[in-house]
Amino acid sequence: MADKPSLLIVDDDPLITDTLTYALGKDFDIRVSDSRSRAVRLLRQLDEPPQLALIDLGLPPVPHRPDEGFHLIADLLAHSPAMKILVLSGQNDAANARHALTLGATEFVAKPCDPESLKKVLIHALRFRAAEMSGGAQEEGELLIGKSAALDKLKNQISQYADSPFPALIEGDSGSGKEVVAACLHRQSSRKDKPWFALNCAAIAPTLVEPTLFGYSKGAFTGAISNKSGYFEDAQEGTLFLDEIGELPLELQAKLLRVLENGEFQRVGETQQRFSRARVIAATNRDLRQEIKSGRFRADLYHRLSVFSISVPPLREMQEDKLLLLEHFSRFYAEQAGIAPFALDHGAAKLWRDYPFPGNVRELKNIVIRLTTKYPGQKLSTLELDPELELEAPAEAAAEPGPPDDPETLIEHAQRHLQRERHFNLDDMLKAWELGYINAAMRITRGNVSQAAKMLGINRTTLYSRLEEKK
Repeated sequence: MADKPSLLIVDDDPLITDTLTYALGKDFDIRVSDSRSRAVRLLRQLDEPPQLALIDLGLPPVPHRPDEGFHLIADLLAHSPAMKILVLSGQNDAANARHALTLGATEFVAKPCDPESLKKVLIHALRFRAAEMSGGAQEEGELLIGKSAALDKLKNQISQYADSPFPALIEGDSGSGKEVVAACLHRQSSRKDKPWFALNCAAIAPTLVEPTLFGYSKGAFTGAISNKSGYFEDAQEGTLFLDEIGELPLELQAKLLRVLENGEFQRVGETQQRFSRARVIAATNRDLRQEIKSGRFRADLYHRLSVFSISVPPLREMQEDKLLLLEHFSRFYAEQAGIAPFALDHGAAKLWRDYPFPGNVRELKNIVIRLTTKYPGQKLSTLELDPELELEAPAEAAAEPGPPDDPETLIEHAQRHLQRERHFNLDDMLKAWELGYINAAMRITRGNVSQAAKMLGINRTTLYSRLEEKK
């Protein structure tokens, strides 16, 4: 089993999951889930995330719509950005397919699909993933590709801040390459030969964050059968990268602040003081200043983390760089596949340059993978490129009137409503308003849980809990 590539299958039809498990089980180590919430819980229980995911878009509680599948794509990539996601779905109209790919899926396969053909697609995706993980696409000097003013500013900031012992905070949209910037800071520093540890705060159960960071002593909690060091201890004088720092539980923020201020920490279950000299680099796609106003993030921790603040520009601000990235990744993936790279004609190149890439570099790379596979060595026009791009954004939810803000007007509004309704239930009313706003935020943000949580003014983990309660 350990030698097989790992595959997560998410589908609510047991006939399909049983058939796929039987057909693919000889070649893949398979885990199965029947809903988004169960899939997320399963991921948090695994020591290593699956390399591949094969998911349906139509999942409960609304299997006739693609919404849950869209949300799951964002969940999986938040948990493991390196995961290759293939969508196998009956929700196969062109708009759904394009939106799934924009969110970060590698390929869209319509049901029904021949198992042998599906296996070839999975192996193909696995091959590209292995190439990316090998580091071949990210040799030093190639980590940040482009000549735009926005990218030049970013490179200059990295050069200035790389060798400092002080923390750095990287902010930017999902898929924009914050982890690449963190890796550049480490590689360009005198710590480059020292350990590098990374923790995705959104991909780990809140109860596991403290023992993972600080370690624990034998008997500190159920399952702690021996003493174990944490990332701060293991990193020594290297670098510790904390991705999605905005998801760090509030009660742990004080302990992180203490390490940043004087290097002191304790293992869970111990009173002995330990000391860390690791440099901390944090990243977030949330507005931490707004999180501070909402009481979900400590102001003192934010100011300590943002001694050096780096903003990663979205791809939409890097017009000509889009073509340089295209050239780089098309050549790289073609070499990995042993085929000739494709090229774009003038019209297709203009379309590529003008496309905003809402999924940023992650979306660009996935498009290049698909075009490399479909059109090796060919020059493409807009006819071939257009189906790969989501040129029409999904319609936003219509704004619904909410309760008035003025207290007296609100009382009058409620009084009229209570007199009109014979069987009014306050809990039902509050739940209906909450669900309406959650669904509207998820639709507006195209299923991006982090952005929806930011829009709603709540923590991402809180939104996850609310979504699971609705199922």
